[in-house]
Amino acid sequence: MKRIAVALVAVGMAMSVVPAASAVEGNQLTDIRTERHAGFDRVVFELGGPRPEVTAERSAEPYNCGSGKPISAKGDEFVDVTMQPANAHGYAGPRSFETPGLLNVRSVTNTCNFEARLGFSIGYAGKGRTYEVSFLDNPTRVVVDVKNN
Repeated sequence: MKRIAVALVAVGMAMSVVPAASAVEGNQLTDIRTERHAGFDRVVFELGGPRPEVTAERSAEPYNCGSGKPISAKGDEFVDVTMQPANAHGYAGPRSFETPGLLNVRSVTNTCNFEARLGFSIGYAGKGRTYEVSFLDNPTRVVVDVKNN
């Protein structure tokens, strides 16, 4: 009887984990775009799933989320954007690149893709620039606008 009870508990626990894992797998990075607009440069992260939780903060240098080691990227200052749950496991596009043609944004660099946490550091010219993070839907997009101020 104990074996049956233990087996039922194990099956129940396994079933409760599957939906969470499926939601994360469905929230994958599908594209990264950069655009120049009047007054700001835009970086767009497109995802194949629901809106993730997003945090953004200014930093002097990008770091790898796993090792904590600095990552070389162009920019005088950076805005670090973290999305969760999200991942780039199936993403075939560039994960780090320079951004010619933009007024201030100099680079976009992948800093994290671990345990449903996806991070990028956006390097820009100058220090103290303001930025805004917003969402667009159908498909889900995380939009970061770095102002030209």
